[in-house]
Amino acid sequence: MLTILALASIVLLGIVPQQSEAIVIYTGWERHALVGSDIRLSCSFFSWRWTSEDVTFSWSYRPDGARDSISIFHYTGGAPYVDNKGPFRDRLEFVGNPARRDGSILLKNLDYGDNGTFTCDAKNPPDIVGRASSVRLLVFEKVPIQAGVITGAIIGAVLGLLVLIVVIYYLMRFLVARRVFNLSVRFSERISQAFTSPDCSRFH
Repeated sequence: MLTILALASIVLLGIVPQQSEAIVIYTGWERHALVGSDIRLSCSFFSWRWTSEDVTFSWSYRPDGARDSISIFHYTGGAPYVDNKGPFRDRLEFVGNPARRDGSILLKNLDYGDNGTFTCDAKNPPDIVGRASSVRLLVFEKVPIQAGVITGAIIGAVLGLLVLIVVIYYLMRFLVARRVFNLSVRFSERISQAFTSPDCSRFH
């Protein structure tokens, strides 16, 4: 009787579906790129389960100034699907590795009109509950002046500080050496004066 109950419990446990857990999705926060260049937008996830064969990735895009997002890419059933009507239909390539929980895409030949927010969503059944992650893309003709000025100012300040430290170091060494030399000369003079003084001549 106990054997039958044990077998029945095993069968029932095998039938009960696994409880899903939360999935955490990661992308960058903001990316900068130049007109005409390519950029990789990364997307990965954390899940307590092994990577499922039914893992999916979805990317959507909301242009700056727009309210609604449009779907631009979907990976499901082991195959990638690029939207054939959107702005990236001929400029998007899937470069991720789903087996390693990587759903990254590559955007090619960027233009100003590509500025906007890209959102990645991932599912790893039975873990399907999670918040999609977004990354903002800013396309420039050249490196922003503000960023260049700030970077140059930081580099200049660091180099200036290093030069100042080196100067102070060698100045301190010079002053210490000079002080030691002066003390040595004074000590020698006092000894010489002591031996040449009238009191000392009596012993000669």
